[in-house]
Order: sequence, then C-alpha cells, then structure tokens
Amino acid sequence: MSAYDKVLLARAKDRPTGMSYIENIFSAFVELHGDRRFGDDPAIVGGLAELEGMPVTVIAMEKGGDMKEKVRRNFGSPNPEGYRKALRLMKQAEKFHRPVVCFVDTSGAYCGLGAEERGQGQAIAENLLEMIDLKTPVVSILVGEGGSGGALAMAVADQVWILENAVYSVISPEGCASILWKDPKRVKDAADCLHITAQDMAELGVVEKVISEEEGFDCAYAQIKEELCALLPSLLALTPEELLEKRYQRFRNF
Repeated sequence: MSAYDKVLLARAKDRPTGMSYIENIFSAFVELHGDRRFGDDPAIVGGLAELEGMPVTVIAMEKGGDMKEKVRRNFGSPNPEGYRKALRLMKQAEKFHRPVVCFVDTSGAYCGLGAEERGQGQAIAENLLEMIDLKTPVVSILVGEGGSGGALAMAVADQVWILENAVYSVISPEGCASILWKDPKRVKDAADCLHITAQDMAELGVVEKVISEEEGFDCAYAQIKEELCALLPSLLALTPEELLEKRYQRFRNF
C-alpha cells in the first residue's frame, strides 16, 4: 500500500471521528465549552471523563459524520478559540493533576480571515509553549489526519501514538506537490517524499506506538484503553520535574 493510499484511508468518510474514541474508551464524559475569550469551537470537543475509574481530561478534534455535522464542525479544522479551549482544559487538568488524552484528526488549522484576525498563529504557538511545560501527563493519539501545526498544537506530549492507517505531516501531499513541483497531480510523489505514514513515524522515532486497525476499530478502542490504563499511572507517579525532563528529552532526541 502506497503512502497516498494511507492518506486516502485516513480521510475515509466511514473512519471513526474523535467523539467515537471518547464514547468507546471513556465513561462519564462531561463536555466543557468555550475559551472564555471569544466562543466555542465545535471542531474541538473536550471535557472530563473517567478511564476505569481514573479521572482524566480528554480532548478530541471532531470532523463530524454527515454533511450537516461536518459543516458545523468546520470539517475538523479548528479556529483559534478551539485551541484556546483545549489549552484552558489542559491547564485545568494540570491544576488538579489529571492526565490529558488528546485525539488528533485534522487536515490543518482553519486558515480563514476570521481565524487570522483572532490570532490563529499565536493560539497554536501558545499551545506548543504551554504543553511542553504542562506539569501533568499528556498522551496524544493520531487517529486520522495529522496536518501541520494544526495537529502539532495538540501533540506536544509525553507519548504520541498513531493509528495504523493515520498520517502525520508538515503539509498535505497536495500542498507539497503544488509548492515543490507546481503540479498538484504529483500528489503521490509528494506523499512518498514526506514520509507521513504511521510506519514512517515509528521508524523515525516520532511516535512511541502504532495501534493496529487489522481487526477493526472495536479492537483498536480496546487496545488504546488497555495501553492508557497501563501507562498513565506510571506517568502520574513521576514528580513534575521528572515528567518535564522526560518530555523535554523526547523532543530534543528528534
């Protein structure tokens, strides 16, 4: 299977969206809204939940199911208020020493005029800056598309996992082909050059774990739940200083 075939799988209409992971992995989810600056962004869903009795903060990018829902969710492309909402929830989790679990699935941050006027670049930069210093465990899981800074703004974590047919890249293959060769038809060549597949990410050391999709998404949900239950207590046992040093070294090692 080519890299671009993986891109198409990551974008598939029947692929589970962020809410599916919340509903199938966690219990007692209570959604929280708004960034307390501008408004609520439906492209990012977040709140409190339980993982086998453990309180967690869970945040997911949500693309929506049918067309009406996709439009309401802006096709999973967050505005600045979405990233600020995510950061607000992360800082709340830090206050109560709850672990944070993020599900990443976006083609990229929204690049509309309103988003730029409200500080899209700054919102992403603030997330990067704050997440590297967040004094509570963070695990980010790439479940579909991981596009550019829009994805990275929720993936500065102690561990990053990726679904077998998800992708993670600095730019879309279409955008890369247009910039490098001025020819969007060379999208398959661009996908190969970008090394964007889950297998590439594991080989490069960008992710710690690849979640299998071979036996279906019910098994993927179960594997994620089991792995989180095993990992989070060990991260919670670290002192804040140990946690931050390990996270810092993770990114320095790149």
